[in-house]
Amino acid sequence: MEAASALLDAALRDELISLLYQLSPQRFERVILDLLLAMGYGGGDLANGLMTKATGDGGIDGIIHEDALGLDAVYVQAKRYAADNKVSRPDVQRFIGSLTGEGATKGVFVTTSDFSKEAHEYLHRVQHRVVLINGQRLAQLMIQHGVGVRVRQTYKVQSVDEDYFGDALG
Repeated sequence: MEAASALLDAALRDELISLLYQLSPQRFERVILDLLLAMGYGGGDLANGLMTKATGDGGIDGIIHEDALGLDAVYVQAKRYAADNKVSRPDVQRFIGSLTGEGATKGVFVTTSDFSKEAHEYLHRVQHRVVLINGQRLAQLMIQHGVGVRVRQTYKVQSVDEDYFGDALG
């Protein structure tokens, strides 16, 4: 059952990534904000997550206020890149520059593809707290937090309760 579940999850991740490629850029950004809200950022309140305007967003696609007063915020960058087009160090540098321009210290950079080794290494040299989420992790987080997926069937696997029978068999 566990192996079958792992196979189903892998197929579902692939299907989710395929569907994400078909979304408009604005809908993709909304999915990312929905996921972060489902993960508990913004207290799960839709009012605490906002998308920036489609053009002239200064490299920021969304902002999630972590508290009700908006004192602390997480800035979001979302890129729908083809699987063979990794997010490079210059992309991450531009995002860090956007954070600096906003006076922000926290960011989440999400892509449907992956990040280059240089992009990952660059984060170790900056003071900003930035999390990189690639396509596989994005799909797994969507499954884990119930964004864009639904439970169709639940199976219960039972086994013998050794504690229950322990005294009788001793």
